[in-house]
Amino acid sequence: MSDTYDAGMAIRRTVLGDHHVDRAEATKTDLDAPFQDLITQAAWGTVWASDRITLRERSMLTLALLAATGNFDEIPMHIRATVRTGASKSDVIEAFQHVAIYAGVPKANHALKLAKQTFAEMDADA
Repeated sequence: MSDTYDAGMAIRRTVLGDHHVDRAEATKTDLDAPFQDLITQAAWGTVWASDRITLRERSMLTLALLAATGNFDEIPMHIRATVRTGASKSDVIEAFQHVAIYAGVPKANHALKLAKQTFAEMDADA
């Protein structure tokens, strides 16, 4: 693999945790392997691996963008990642406040619902 792939896999493990990445890798098939390689290199190895902003800031941006674009399926995974990125519950609320103003209250409302559920699950598991 490439240096970008290796950097992507390292940051992916840092942000999502070994368990999540190991599970994703174990279920990878010939059908989704090219996609997994793409996101490991592009999303994780280029965007997330950049040192221009902190993981906390990147986490907040990612959550806001996911909510603003209606990509709600990814929100719980990135809420769980806040444990490793340093984004607090307060940071998440602030990100979703911006979504409410700039992208719409219904999207922010749904994102907050998912965040509350996920944080509750995380607290129960702790």
